Amino acid sequence: GLAPGEDTDLKDLVKATPLDRIVLETDSPYLPPVPFRGQRNEPKNVIIVGKIIAELKKLTFEEVSQQTTKNAVSLFKL
Repeated sequence: GLAPGEDTDLKDLVKATPLDRIVLETDSPYLPPVPFRGQRNEPKNVIIVGKIIAELKKLTFEEVSQQTTKNAVSLFKL
């Protein structure tokens, strides 16, 4: 997942990708985002990923959360 301090190219890719093409994930139980490096990652950290994407795309967390949830429902046919 996207985490603070990651490669700028990845951030540029997120900015350029339409929100209706993004789903959120955490790489659990591995690769926790900063400031949790060295700890076991947990699914609840998906909120951190959503907040970072919201900041990069200049949207609210709620907008990102709603759209990415809709995307996951569609992708996984839930």
